Amino acid sequence: MTAATPVTPATRARGGFCLAVTGTVVLMAAASAPSPFYPQLTEQLQLPPVATTLIFAIYAIPLLLALLTLGSLSDRVGRRGILTVGSVALSVSLLMFWAADSFLLLLAARALQGLAAGLLVPVLNAMMVDHEPSRWLGAAALANTVAPMAGLGLGALTAAGLLDLPGIDAGTIFLLLAAVFPLLAATAWTIPTPPVLPGDAGPDPRARRVSAATRRRIIVSVAPAIIAGWVTNGLFLALGPGIIATRFHADTYLHQAGSIIILAAAGVVAATALQGATARRISVFGAVSLGAGTVLSLAALAVPTLPGYLASVAVVGAGFGTAFMGAMRTLLPHVDPGQRATVMAVIYTISYLAMSVPVVLAGFLVPALTLPGAAAVLGGVVVLLSITATLTHLRTPTELTPPATQHRPKGTRRP
Repeated sequence: MTAATPVTPATRARGGFCLAVTGTVVLMAAASAPSPFYPQLTEQLQLPPVATTLIFAIYAIPLLLALLTLGSLSDRVGRRGILTVGSVALSVSLLMFWAADSFLLLLAARALQGLAAGLLVPVLNAMMVDHEPSRWLGAAALANTVAPMAGLGLGALTAAGLLDLPGIDAGTIFLLLAAVFPLLAATAWTIPTPPVLPGDAGPDPRARRVSAATRRRIIVSVAPAIIAGWVTNGLFLALGPGIIATRFHADTYLHQAGSIIILAAAGVVAATALQGATARRISVFGAVSLGAGTVLSLAALAVPTLPGYLASVAVVGAGFGTAFMGAMRTLLPHVDPGQRATVMAVIYTISYLAMSVPVVLAGFLVPALTLPGAAAVLGGVVVLLSITATLTHLRTPTELTPPATQHRPKGTRRP
């Protein structure tokens, strides 16, 4: 920027926050874009049902390895470099999807996509906290919830809509997405990084040990809700289009992707509507909605009734969005600035394990139980986890659940 337009803290916050939110939306859109054509891939390549879930779940293996080994790297070497490497890797993976003509190449593309996501997820989520607007407490927790869900819904909606058009195939979608990430990386280098403040090094060693113990306690308390939500997320991303196609005889990509779109939209609406509530109230609402919506969806599959099923998906989506936001609202106030990417890597390691392992299991169950039967098994797990999460949140001490989101008065600074 020129001398006439100095970089102010407000400018830095707006630019970095918008970049992180946009990057997360596009990243999750790229993750969900393949979902609408999984049934088509299965048919064209004559793959067994487990192959579809393997294409989906292979994404999580390198992602988890990257989260575990490299998730904290941006805390030490800076956000922009890691963001650039991850963006380039993701573009390459999307080009591999565009060129894929075999099961092995699809697996390789999906694996590289997972590795890139493992680099990008903690960086982007940490950047949301780094650049949180100073007059909006809780903006980072809200964005960490809304941006991924918006991306999931946008990716599924765009891919399904384009695939229903004549002359448009999956390759077109991947080329469009591949072009976005180099722009994202280039933009990151135009945004000044936040200065390292004297207090950013953290408290004295004794206080840091107490803080670390508190963080571990909070992570354990929010884990059941996170796991329940991400099991549900994996279920709908991997099996949702197939369930709509086979159980309700949907014959367009847009109809088959309907459950993903509704899940994401409901999560965004619920999280936005409840952003002013306490962390505990948000968390309990999310856990109860996840359990209730899952029970309703299984009942709708048993009847079967498509309107009832889609309504239950909306309840589940509201639960997923608010359960994750409640977890973030509970945890983020207890995270030191120099540990944000590290903590987000831990959270997303739990999340992606919860998303991938049950989906692979479901792939093996489908031949014996059918898609609705496999969904019922996973649904039972979600209900049990939701009950556990509800009871855990109700027993959580009040001091570990921050108050409702508040807008800071103009001119005040964050303590």
